[in-house]
Formats: sequence, structure tokens, C-alpha cells
Amino acid sequence: MTALLAIENLSKRFGGLQAVADVSLQVAPGEICSVIGPNGAGKTTLFNMISGVLRPSSGSIGFDGIDLATIPPWRFAAAGIGRTFQNLALFKHGTVVENILTGRHTHLRSTVLDAVLWFGRTRREEISARQRVEHIIEFLEIEHIRDAVVGTLSYGQQKRVELARALACEPKLLLLDEMVSGMNQEETEDIARFVLDIRDELGITVLMIEHEMRIVMDISDRVHVLNFGRKIAEGTPDDIRRDPAVAEAYLGGNRAATTARTTTGADA
Repeated sequence: MTALLAIENLSKRFGGLQAVADVSLQVAPGEICSVIGPNGAGKTTLFNMISGVLRPSSGSIGFDGIDLATIPPWRFAAAGIGRTFQNLALFKHGTVVENILTGRHTHLRSTVLDAVLWFGRTRREEISARQRVEHIIEFLEIEHIRDAVVGTLSYGQQKRVELARALACEPKLLLLDEMVSGMNQEETEDIARFVLDIRDELGITVLMIEHEMRIVMDISDRVHVLNFGRKIAEGTPDDIRRDPAVAEAYLGGNRAATTARTTTGADA
């Protein structure tokens, strides 16, 4: 099967710091893949390159037959890449519906004049966008907070709103950066269920960074392990459980790499 995402020898340097070094991985259509590793291993830097936040120092990223180096970052969402962030990036003074609607911008073709006249295509696009948003709200079971101001919601609810906004882009590949961090057990189990439904019902491929190992092992098809910016293991959850290099990476920590990244201000 042709890979939806193909990363070859990807590297990122910040001055003298090698945040990611020669990482290669593939994600097939319909897979749920996880990227794990100790703090400072380079996971978020890898995601930032896949989503266009950072440009690689070397290597290539192929997505659905497109070399991502050939398109500007603002076109990544239109190409089919959706993402949530480790730190929430929502409009806190907007409502849930308004925040989710911002994810529809890649599907709008109306001009400023069309919007002023509120006629024809603009009206049809607005109706279609709101219908899609209502479907996502129902899918993620957030009907009871649809009109709430996002800044008044709990952290777990805001995380779900950010997931909804990413789904509003109608991505082919969904990048989830530590979706369940800071959540309680019930919220964590809900997100795990939603991730499976996103793959099974919506047909969206998922690549996620996660520290909650129970979630990783329960729902992932494949797991990629990073340490000190390099990939040290890849396989099924059972393979990763038995790999001594993975246990050593977690038990040994990554203090030197974390200190270096803190000193340089690089987000790994």
C-alpha cells in the first residue's frame, strides 16, 4: 500500500543543536500511528516540520503524492493536513461554534464582495459550513456547550473544541500533539474512543504524539520511538513493549537533550 505520509532522512538543526536527526517513517492510509519518546526527544519538532511550522534542515516529507517542500505552509491545511497543538491555540473570547467555523476557511471560495452582498455562493458556503460544524459537534458530543464562550470551559472541553476545529478542515491526515495531557481518566478514555471513531467512521488517518502509554498501546497500529532526536525503534505496540532500547530510553531519561533545548529555546 502506498504511504499517505512518507518521511525520509528528516533533520532539523537550531544552530549547533540537532533537534531531529535522520528520521524516516511512513504512515499508511487508515492507520493510527504514535510517536513516543522521553521529553526533549524531538517529537514536537518533528510535528512542526510535518505541519509546516518549521522547515527541515535536510530530508524530505511526502504527503499524498505532494512534496511538502514545494508548497507554502499556509496551504498545508488545504492539502489535507489538520493538527491540534500541545498548547491550546483557540480564540478564548469566541464561542465553540465560532472557533470550529474557523477550521472551514480552506473550503471557502467567496470574495469580499460576495460576503458584503451575502448572495449566491457566499450564502451556500455559509450554510454548508454550519451544517458541517453541527455534524462535528454531534460527533464529539459537545452539543451542550456549542454556544459557550471557549474561555469559560474546562481544559478538557477546550481540548475537544480544538479537535473539532481540526476536523472541520476535513483532513486526510490528523496530527494530534498530546491530546490527553492534563485530562482525567474519563476524559482520556473519551478521546481514545473519538480517535478510533475518527479513523473508523470518518476515514481519517491519525498520527499522534502521546505520553499516555495505555492509550498508545490500546489504539495504535504502529509506534515510532524517538530519543535524542533519532528514531530508535518502530513496530506494533507488542513489539515496542518488548524492545529493551525503548525501556532504556524512558528509564534513562533525556536530561542532557532537554537541558540543551531549554538553553537554546528550541521546542522539541
